[in-house]
Amino acid sequence: MTGTGTSRVRIGVLGAAHIAPMALINPAKQNSEVVVSAVAARNPQRAQTFAQKYGIPTVHDSYAALVADPGIDAVYNPLPNAMHGRWTRAALAAGKHVMCEKPLTANAAEAREIAALADESGLIVMEAFHYRYHPLALRIEEIIASGELGALTRVEATLCYPLPKFSDIRYDYALGGGALMDAGCYTVHMARTFGGETPEVVSAQAKLHDPRIDRAMTAELRFPSGHTGQIHCSIWSSDVLRMSARVIGERGHLHAINPPMPQLGHWLSVRANGSRRAERFGRRTSYAYQLDAFAAAVLRNEPVKTPPQDAIENMTVIDAIYRAAGLPLREPA
Repeated sequence: MTGTGTSRVRIGVLGAAHIAPMALINPAKQNSEVVVSAVAARNPQRAQTFAQKYGIPTVHDSYAALVADPGIDAVYNPLPNAMHGRWTRAALAAGKHVMCEKPLTANAAEAREIAALADESGLIVMEAFHYRYHPLALRIEEIIASGELGALTRVEATLCYPLPKFSDIRYDYALGGGALMDAGCYTVHMARTFGGETPEVVSAQAKLHDPRIDRAMTAELRFPSGHTGQIHCSIWSSDVLRMSARVIGERGHLHAINPPMPQLGHWLSVRANGSRRAERFGRRTSYAYQLDAFAAAVLRNEPVKTPPQDAIENMTVIDAIYRAAGLPLREPA
């Protein structure tokens, strides 16, 4: 059921979220295949203000009204984590394609449900791991696949940044909060992508904001092929700002600085077989590449790199880390 019958994908935005301009609205201005057609927010005045600021023609007074709008082909879902599944289900039921912010769902069980609904509908559901579409990530995969590093021995991924506003939804258990759900979903995804497999969780240690919310998380991983891994993430810890990925093989290693947001500055160094080099990439944003892929999937049925099946794998690891750390799984709202 892919295809819109038009040459452009008309997208409606659920919520006047801070990420929407960066992830969708600004890239759409440079993409002839995408138009942002509508927005809805819990606060109608906020939606009106948002629409006026960004030139969005239609404002709906509820999420349900936006999802039902016959004038849109797809929904962008940047709502709080625990609400992702509910409104992705609603969009699919209304015949809309979905680009949903990560993590796609609150846990692996909900991811399996969304994957089944997406398969039944024939509609596109893309989890918005935008880094995955950037040339930096593609190049890291290419280097690993080439065998230049030799057989992998270890993969490490780190994403730490400070979030001192403790009233933020990312500290709210009911909304799917926690460092692992926010920064950590990237690290798990990078470990899986660059490690080439979905690992088992050997151990995990959390630093707590409250008894259910992790402000930092570290986990040791083991991959089916025998190599090991580690993820480390935080939204409030002594690691104020660290974003990196390291892939170590029997003949060399690579180190990437800022793979999650390479447009804000990045570095890729490779040392293998007695030589060392650095590689850099252009300033086009990861969000622009992601939007290209979403439009191509909707309009031409091209595959996406982050479908619901991939989300099942990612959420399975996240659930396992929470269990290993002695914390409850996140639940849908």
